[in-house]
Amino acid sequence: MLIAGLFAGCLLVALVAGDWWRFSRMTADASRYGCPVAQAEETVPEGAAQRLATRLTPDGLLSLEHGLVRFFPAEQRILLKPHSQRGQARFRTAWPLKGVFTLEAGAVRVRCVKLMPWSSALLTSLWFAVVGVGTLAFVVRFLAGGETLTLASVLLGLGVTGVGLLVLVFGLVTVSLAYRLEDYRLMQAYGELRAVLTGEGVMVQIDVKSDKN
Repeated sequence: MLIAGLFAGCLLVALVAGDWWRFSRMTADASRYGCPVAQAEETVPEGAAQRLATRLTPDGLLSLEHGLVRFFPAEQRILLKPHSQRGQARFRTAWPLKGVFTLEAGAVRVRCVKLMPWSSALLTSLWFAVVGVGTLAFVVRFLAGGETLTLASVLLGLGVTGVGLLVLVFGLVTVSLAYRLEDYRLMQAYGELRAVLTGEGVMVQIDVKSDKN
């Protein structure tokens, strides 16, 4: 039993590490990999692809102050990964984001899909499901127990239910703050990318059109 548990733990760690490794790569295949959490669209002047191409290295990369860009001309796709300023440390969360931008209609429309690692999305959903279902199951069993309620049992039930709700609220706040932080970093890097696409020096953020929980 212990060996099976250790094997399952090692397998889970390997799957998470592999998921993050593939998510972090700057390849055409990796640009489509990840769990979509939001989408956005905006209009940019024509010739955006040409303006971007003049700034790329021979490997198709462009290093920004707050991000790294790779352009795939065949698919008209741009992969953007945010990072900290050069020489500065960066606090990492468990919910990193990257942006995949598709140039449409002669680079007049830019469609953005925000992605995060599948393991982050799945493990977070699983954690909320376990805590939420566990708390709900305790409440149902407590109310349907058929036992005579005493002050001690009522206080115990309220205490356990309150702890479960507090854990859920704490988890929601943590995930929300982490998402806002990572989204800010991504949009900060996109502002620099947009300045390249438009030929302007103005950093403009795009509005989120839809979010998927």
